[in-house]
Amino acid sequence: MDDHRRTPWHCQPVQEVYEALRTSSEGLSDAEAAERLKKDGHNELRSKPPKTILQMLYSQLIDPMVLILVGAAVCSAVLREWTEAGVIFAIVALNAVIGIVQEKKAQSSLEALRNMSAPTARVLRQGDESIIPASEVVAGDIVFLSDGDMVPADMRLIDSANLKVQEASLTGESVPSEKDADDLLPLDCPLGDRSNMVYTSSIVTYGRATGIVVATGMNTQVGGIAEMLEEQDELDTPLKRKLNAVGKTLTIVGLIVCVMIFLIGALYQRPLIPQFLVAISLAISIIPEGLPATATIVMALGVQRMAKRNALVRNLPAVETLGSATVICSDKTGTLTLNQMTVTHIAVNGDFEAGATTPIAEATGQHPIVYKELVYAAALCNDASVDPDHAGAIIGDPTEGALIHMAQAFGVDHEALEDTYPRRFEQPFDSDRKRMTTVHVISGNWISYTKGAVDEMLPLCTHILTADGVRPITEGDRANILRLCLSMSEQALRVLGFATRTLTGEQIPEEDGDNVEYDMTFLGVTGMIDPPRKEVADSVRTCRQAGIRTIMITGDHKVTALAIARELDIYRPGDTVISGDELDELEDAALDAAVKNATVFARVSPADKLRIIQSLRRTGEVAAMTGDGVNDSPALKAADIGVAMGITGTDVAKDAADMILLDDSFTTIAYAIKEGRRVYRNIQKVIQFLLAGNIAEITTLFAATIFNWEAPLLAVHILWVNLATATLPALALGVDPASKNIMKHPPVKSGTLFEKDLVCRVITQGIFVAAMTTLAYWIGARMDNPTTGQTMAFCVLAFSQMLRAFNQRSNTEPIWVRAEGINPWLVLSFLVSAALMACILLLPSPQSAFKLTGLSSVQWIAVLMLSLSSVLQIEVVKWFKRQKQHG
Repeated sequence: MDDHRRTPWHCQPVQEVYEALRTSSEGLSDAEAAERLKKDGHNELRSKPPKTILQMLYSQLIDPMVLILVGAAVCSAVLREWTEAGVIFAIVALNAVIGIVQEKKAQSSLEALRNMSAPTARVLRQGDESIIPASEVVAGDIVFLSDGDMVPADMRLIDSANLKVQEASLTGESVPSEKDADDLLPLDCPLGDRSNMVYTSSIVTYGRATGIVVATGMNTQVGGIAEMLEEQDELDTPLKRKLNAVGKTLTIVGLIVCVMIFLIGALYQRPLIPQFLVAISLAISIIPEGLPATATIVMALGVQRMAKRNALVRNLPAVETLGSATVICSDKTGTLTLNQMTVTHIAVNGDFEAGATTPIAEATGQHPIVYKELVYAAALCNDASVDPDHAGAIIGDPTEGALIHMAQAFGVDHEALEDTYPRRFEQPFDSDRKRMTTVHVISGNWISYTKGAVDEMLPLCTHILTADGVRPITEGDRANILRLCLSMSEQALRVLGFATRTLTGEQIPEEDGDNVEYDMTFLGVTGMIDPPRKEVADSVRTCRQAGIRTIMITGDHKVTALAIARELDIYRPGDTVISGDELDELEDAALDAAVKNATVFARVSPADKLRIIQSLRRTGEVAAMTGDGVNDSPALKAADIGVAMGITGTDVAKDAADMILLDDSFTTIAYAIKEGRRVYRNIQKVIQFLLAGNIAEITTLFAATIFNWEAPLLAVHILWVNLATATLPALALGVDPASKNIMKHPPVKSGTLFEKDLVCRVITQGIFVAAMTTLAYWIGARMDNPTTGQTMAFCVLAFSQMLRAFNQRSNTEPIWVRAEGINPWLVLSFLVSAALMACILLLPSPQSAFKLTGLSSVQWIAVLMLSLSSVLQIEVVKWFKRQKQHG
């Protein structure tokens, strides 16, 4: 279907394009156009059908942890254990609802791409001009374009006049591209340099043109991006991968343990149903029922905090993912820069001899006569205008808009100046002359102002304006001017020269075609650039301190990209810069090696951006990608986390991203990383806390089965501990304040949540609590009966869980020391859990439902001593760890 997209129309003469598309300068007939529309389809982008609710539900239910819970619930229902079955089904339903609600917010990237299509198009049909819906444009149509039009399809230009097209959303280049229908380009010409082509969704900012439609719908370059988006499956985030690994591990452990229990039961010749109940209890004890819901709530709270800081998260796992990021790949235009061409330097008079430009801020303070003439030239020889509906916005070419802003900085109002000195004559810009001229009557004199490329203008200048007045220009002046302009270009500044001339008598132009561009007086030059955001450099350094590399990936030119990267401290000596052409020559293996040292990728296509992200992920990086244009959307979707700009970003980029920066500030990314790390560490605390409890439960039951004891705990006891006395403290741990040094550590690689120390802590804490629980059962059974033993075991397990939450805030600091202050939610969760425990232990009905009994004062003292011992065990381990570190 993509034959037209792959055809190298840019290197074919117009006549060959006519022949290949079976059309002519008269356009298609209505009948032929209708036939092609029927054959090729409408000029629209297709999309995948959305998932149904049943499909979403299925994807939720095949999670390993959920499958174990469903199996346990079914078994409980078969055995008429309705309490256990009801509670487990409620847990499964809650997790499924949360998952489906999140998936319902699925991305609508292709829909947004459709909305970028032009609504109508002016075409030539049967020799007559017609306005038709853009969706009915077909390959072979002749289309007319003029200033302000959105390009309705990919087109090979037939003729053009001073055409400039804004292609930033497709190529990433901040300056409108100049187009010329007469150009014939080489086969390997990059997309952004194809001056005889225009592409869907681009906007004409200047001039007019006629073109042949060569591709529509999914065959266009934007259609190619849409296909890449379709091919990108929804990626698992690092957190999803880690939680899935937990689920799979627990599933295997659960199956092994259940089989062993049955075998042991058979050896002891136990009845089938009681043995089955024990197996269900073990299955339930293996699963941390509160983990999925707790992790979701922890991330949701992180989302709320980030929204207050202008970071809008579109799906919950993105919070944690950004905290795990090892690389941030950033688009340049609109992300690292303002996406607004700005005059930053000016050169007149002695600047050329000194070989240095003057910053605009200094020049506006001086405001000598030589600056005034240059500012008048910039403001009057200008086709842009101020947008009356949007403060600070410009209608027209961004380069000319930058000159209007420069004039304002000098205190010159562009509109007032035009009203005072209206344009009497003009020689419009064209790509051959590379300059434009306007003529005005000022103080009774006819004055021409010319702006354009310095190398084209200098040969036409005979004088130069200095602080001492006008004098003849010398060869030394010309050499100095060209040398300084070259230096400015090497700094990625876009250089424009200005000249003037006073016209007398027969020199005053009277009709189109008259030429006034000779014997001019050179005024000076301006240097402009899309400047970097001021706060970005600090954010880049913060990320580097946190072990996160920043890579610039842009469609702009190599010189411009490198200059911005140096200024923002992204590029450092020893780093490499790779262009799109060089990238095309690299095989995947070579690219995987190159991305380890590259910090700038310039002049790249949307497919290149996607390939870079895929390479980074292959090399084990957790890649975040920021961007704002259509060209960024495939990479945004393919990255571990896509971050779109909320103000300058296109709808396509926003819908393909996981997170949107409402203030377009790179600083917000640094905050989001800190918040993501906080969420990650807090989820680790939650997992450590919950799994230690689960280890305690399974060890207690497994030991009892091996030694043929009465079960110390019932299934309903385990469910209650896991939900009532574990989930609330776990949630409180999930909102623990961030460590003050959290941004001074390298990111955690996305292999597993279980770091070696965490595994040791989970096992040792779990076994110790299991020993205390078993001891409590033994004491109760010896002092009274098995029911008393189960009650005491249940209390020790629950209270140990509640008390241990205070130990989990730090794995090194004592329980009474915490630099970040008290966590009030942890105190509150303890009080609520204690109240819930009091209800089922002291009220007759809940006590009976949970098969518990009252305890004597001696038994309560034993329960409290055994419960507190779990806190003491953790603090002793911490003390030894601190001694080892200090020793």
